[in-house]
Amino acid sequence: MDGFIGLYDCVSPLDFRYYGGNKRLVKEISPYFSENAKVRYQARVEAEYAKALAAKKVIPKKAAENIVSAALRVKPADVYREEERIRHDIKALVNCICANLGEKEKPYVHLGLTSYDVVDTANALRFKEGTEKIILPKLKKLEKALIKLALREKNTLQIGRTHGQFAEPITFGFAIAEFVERLGERIEAIEKAKDALAGKASGAVGASNALSLVCRDPEAVEAELMKRLGLKTARVSTQIAPREQMLDLEHAVVSCFGVIANLADDLRHLQRSEISEVAESFGKEQVGSSTMPQKRNPVTFENIKSLWKEFMPRTITLYMDQISEHQRDLTNSASARFYQETFVALAVAAEKMEGAVSSLKVDRAKMRENFEKAKGSLTAEPLYVLLAKHGHPNAHETARAIAAKAKERNSTVLAEAGKADALASFIAKFSKSEKRLLERPELYTGIAAKKTAKTCAYWKKKSRL
Repeated sequence: MDGFIGLYDCVSPLDFRYYGGNKRLVKEISPYFSENAKVRYQARVEAEYAKALAAKKVIPKKAAENIVSAALRVKPADVYREEERIRHDIKALVNCICANLGEKEKPYVHLGLTSYDVVDTANALRFKEGTEKIILPKLKKLEKALIKLALREKNTLQIGRTHGQFAEPITFGFAIAEFVERLGERIEAIEKAKDALAGKASGAVGASNALSLVCRDPEAVEAELMKRLGLKTARVSTQIAPREQMLDLEHAVVSCFGVIANLADDLRHLQRSEISEVAESFGKEQVGSSTMPQKRNPVTFENIKSLWKEFMPRTITLYMDQISEHQRDLTNSASARFYQETFVALAVAAEKMEGAVSSLKVDRAKMRENFEKAKGSLTAEPLYVLLAKHGHPNAHETARAIAAKAKERNSTVLAEAGKADALASFIAKFSKSEKRLLERPELYTGIAAKKTAKTCAYWKKKSRL
């Protein structure tokens, strides 16, 4: 166990490709989501538990102080070496703590606990703190970048698209505001879920059998421990903490990942050769293809969506881990060890997206050009609504027939409507502004710009950006 596995000896691409080569990112992520972090958080739970026992006068205060000191000196490599010998991870941790204690103090270590008091409580703590220190700051940085882009482009005319077809005019800022809203909602969901994580110190079946032998009020000890750790206390537990809180956090994380993947997909499609409305930045020496020197692929956005495709299905595992027979089985002992990878992948994706959004090149002229391609048919909806407003009994069908005729004749809806004698009396009722809207469909953007500004202002204040 003393040997070091090199970066390119790792099995997971998450390690050797997506964050392991970035020293800054490794430094940020490792204190919460690495294997070293897992062991250190477990040692921290043992240390704080000793303090809780001392606070409730179950063990001497001096013994607790020495246990804390011993726990903080534990090295993960030593724990793994001991686990190889005895074949039990938490008992190995306990043995390593005890190795730095006197004979009188050793009996107090882990007194009244079961392994998953330590495992589940440590996981709740590290996922909560990792989410606070790594995940949420990266998401808020992305949210800030999206707000900046949305406000900058709030008046930039763009043709809206539904079902892959030209729809009605919007602004590009409005298209981005959708993701400002969705990401903001997911940030709130993640904050709520991480604050709901609960720990436990209730023993092998959750009834505090062992702890009841050494203290009168085991629930007071459990509450004291969670207070020290900044966690909620599971009101009722078995050998393990209820699975729903971790499931809720993972769901919030994965659904947030989905929002980012959706944004990546939209921006990827807007880079298609026949659309070309945006472009991600491209380095001077960056290569898009091993054979086509001219290629500039939307590699960042494709990469983000691909990461989401890998980690989104893992949510199913958490739903499967929700089931545990009676007071405990071991069918989540392996699967639960992979939970942190989804958090790391989201951190990577959020950072990639923030960089891509901040440097995104918006081709307003191309957006206008694409709008012009659809311009002739865009007045079908406002024509229908205005005809209905002024009393036409079958406005939608009339506008549909006119739009079809305009397409067939390579004309415009407005031109064909002007030729229809049956519509003359209704069109005569249109106000100047209504007629102007039909003549200039680029004005038909509704409240896109206003709603963009309103949405951005809301989340800027809400997220304190």
